[in-house]
Amino acid sequence: MNDAAGANRLRADARLNRARILEAASAVFAEKGRTASTEEVAARAGVAIGTVFRHFPTKDALLREIMKDVLGRLAREAESLRISGDPGTSLHLFFTHVVDQAAPTKTVVDLLADGDLGFPVGDAASLLHREVHALLLRAQQAGTVRASVRTDEVLALLASMCMGALYGGWTDDLRRRAISIVFDGLQ
Repeated sequence: MNDAAGANRLRADARLNRARILEAASAVFAEKGRTASTEEVAARAGVAIGTVFRHFPTKDALLREIMKDVLGRLAREAESLRISGDPGTSLHLFFTHVVDQAAPTKTVVDLLADGDLGFPVGDAASLLHREVHALLLRAQQAGTVRASVRTDEVLALLASMCMGALYGGWTDDLRRRAISIVFDGLQ
């Protein structure tokens, strides 16, 4: 194997390890919350703890990447609804989907509820804010949400509903009814 091929293989292995670590970390932190250990992440990913720290020098660096990934995914979902969804229902669909997915993103919900993430997630949070704002504007233009509702209010309601769904022991029926009440209030 020549040097270039060997370097390409190492880079491919490093990317694969990074992806495995992030996937494992997402699952471990969703199950155990922010107190989960990097050792648990390494074991779940099937890599040595040194490999985790080579990619993410601190636990906060790992959490930051998970947050960026989740926020980016949510922003892409909102963007997709903005582009191809019905203007009058897209915000409601997005809101409902995020609340329904609260449990798999336990750490994200915890960190957002803290208000102070302790680390920057910058562009990912800004992108999500912009996409939710765009969904809100479309819903307002379609007449399904009052013109006086602001994006920060929608995001606050979303965070609160996620916390309730996650920690309130809500049944599927209660979650649906609570979301309905929120959207009745936004009309």
